[in-house]
Amino acid sequence: MLAFTKDLIKIKTENPPGTYYGECVRLIARKLIRFGLHPTILKVKGGGSYPRYCLIASYGAGRDTLYFHGHYDVVPASERQFKPRLESKKLYGRGASDMKGGLTSMIYALRVLQLLKLRLQGRICLVIVPDEETGGRLGTNYLFEHGYIKGDNNIGMLMPEPTSGTIWHACRGAISFLITIKGKPTHVVLQHKGINAFDQMYDLLNALHKLKQNVEKRKTKFKVARGESRNSILMLGGVCRCGTNFNIVPGQCTFSIERRINPEENFTKEKGRLLSIVDRFRKKGMNITATILQAGESAGISSDHQVADALVSSIHDVLNKKPLFYMCPGLLEIRYYLKNKIPALAYGPGMLARAHSPNEFIDVERIYDCAAVYALTAVKLLSSGSVR
Repeated sequence: MLAFTKDLIKIKTENPPGTYYGECVRLIARKLIRFGLHPTILKVKGGGSYPRYCLIASYGAGRDTLYFHGHYDVVPASERQFKPRLESKKLYGRGASDMKGGLTSMIYALRVLQLLKLRLQGRICLVIVPDEETGGRLGTNYLFEHGYIKGDNNIGMLMPEPTSGTIWHACRGAISFLITIKGKPTHVVLQHKGINAFDQMYDLLNALHKLKQNVEKRKTKFKVARGESRNSILMLGGVCRCGTNFNIVPGQCTFSIERRINPEENFTKEKGRLLSIVDRFRKKGMNITATILQAGESAGISSDHQVADALVSSIHDVLNKKPLFYMCPGLLEIRYYLKNKIPALAYGPGMLARAHSPNEFIDVERIYDCAAVYALTAVKLLSSGSVR
């Protein structure tokens, strides 16, 4: 398991842009074939210069399905982070925590069930996707749109995100815009003949800031981890570019709007509020465009659900402790499953604080523990005594 995780980390599946996806999927497929499974690799249409691939494999038989779902893409990193190293039982490297360590746990949970020759009253469907780090349009979304995952006869889904020992049963939605305002550049001494894009941006930002003050008074009812905020989020200026020189009237300004939406809020309505402000200024004559960078709805499930009960019980059996339930502060791919009425939860071996960091690492023992938790949860949900 440790060697396999290292091999996964060595593959630079950086997203963006989406490099070495094929190499990573083939490595996983070879491992599954050695286990006697029969993986299917799907080439996703629309990947362009960097092809996208999804992998699906099943273990067991029957109509009832439990999904093990994970992603192999990672955020960009320095060259050294793709050279895994082991120090004091910690495995360092990009993706160790998010989520190549979790992929190993998932895959070897299937191996455990194979070796124990347990008969399940249903099947486990292993789903491994690209592009989670950029919203999932050419990964999980593609699988649902094309009918590879369907809402019928499904027990639930588990995914090994770096949840820091907790269970995520809800997530915020997100809508991200890149706003571009075009003016007319000219030398400062002739500014009366130009159109100052910065001045126009300033007026638009004032209107957006009023919405921000309203939005960020709202709080979710879901529990959040210590140090995290329950407030809704509207951030302005994560990206901000303007002008070409100090003595030139700026002919173009660009800035980002990042809206994180709590589960109690309506995604469509909140998106519409932002666009209505943009439209108001466009009608006044502003040359403005709004490009959507990412969009994903919020989602949540009760912590009392049958799938949650089985997962909690398994964690207690393996680790002798009862996990807490929290809302994930960001987007989660459980949203695709919940939208299609498939119960979905995130629980993984990594630490959120270490994911995406320059010194990303994972405690190796947690990879092993999580594999046991996943295998045991599958037994509890797909045994003959399980209740739908």
